[in-house]
Amino acid sequence: MNNHKDVNVGIIGMGRIGNVHYQNLLTFSDVHVKTICDILVDNSWKEKYTRVPNLVKDYHHVLDDPMIDAVLICTPTDLHPQITIDAARAGKDIFCEKPVGFENKDILEAYKVVNETGVKFEVGFNRRFDKHFDKIVEHRDEGRIGEQQILKITSRDPEPPSLDYVEHSGGIFMDMTIHDFDMARFITGQEIDEVHVFGNVLIDDNIRKFKDIDTAVISLKFTNGMLGVIDNSRKAVYGYDQRIELFGSKGVARAENVLNSETIFVGKDGSLSDTPMYFFLQRYKDAYARELKSFFGAIRGKHPVACNFEDGIRAIRLAEAAKRSLLSGQAEKVAEVE
Repeated sequence: MNNHKDVNVGIIGMGRIGNVHYQNLLTFSDVHVKTICDILVDNSWKEKYTRVPNLVKDYHHVLDDPMIDAVLICTPTDLHPQITIDAARAGKDIFCEKPVGFENKDILEAYKVVNETGVKFEVGFNRRFDKHFDKIVEHRDEGRIGEQQILKITSRDPEPPSLDYVEHSGGIFMDMTIHDFDMARFITGQEIDEVHVFGNVLIDDNIRKFKDIDTAVISLKFTNGMLGVIDNSRKAVYGYDQRIELFGSKGVARAENVLNSETIFVGKDGSLSDTPMYFFLQRYKDAYARELKSFFGAIRGKHPVACNFEDGIRAIRLAEAAKRSLLSGQAEKVAEVE
């Protein structure tokens, strides 16, 4: 693609995350949303999406349009592999929300087709594009951490999802921890050999009926010998708790929570600071915009895709190993990408 060519895109799936991407794309002068696709499209959508020429229900209309260069796949996860296959065969570059699928057979077929067609494919692990976490990687790459020894990730939601969401989420490891698994690889630049999970239902007993948990502590053993730990909770009453620490032989880099304000009050009885941002769309607002900018830079040939299909599969392999460990009570090896 010509580096200076404007890009026409189609968004497939206009739920919460599809709308986040749409709003960000409206601020891009060289990217244009030509078509929106959603099964709920009706005439009322014309008033909401006045800047979009085409509103359709069938995603094949998006793929059949020769003017569309790239698609954003923001549908439910079980639809990702087939839409990916069809989009790749149509020659469209693809941005796909995580995870890339649920069923291994479907995921690997989509991976094969993407590789065969040569289209660009990026997975929407937005936390890779958070400037605070980026700074940890910068310290690592510039040698300030030294030999990496311990990684700590805290990732706790402010409130549990609805039970209907839990039922279709694929479980806490595939839905929530998968971000942390990807960050563990991204922050360290290392692969993980095995995981050991301790998990329980400590927040909402109804989650048990879906054979899921709401609280987990996950130990990681990296292939280079370093160690890591992830702790997850579905309910942190004080807000969206997102912290990462990378410790090594020369020092430690730590990204703390982003607060609602940076103001601190100090009085005779102590000090008061603000709480963490409550909603993930607040906390990672800038990261969502940065990941799209990176994607369009990649399809223009300015740099490689920042988070590719293999990265998406490796995060799933970690989620699968975590589920096996929860059931077995033992450390489980992480499978390779076939």
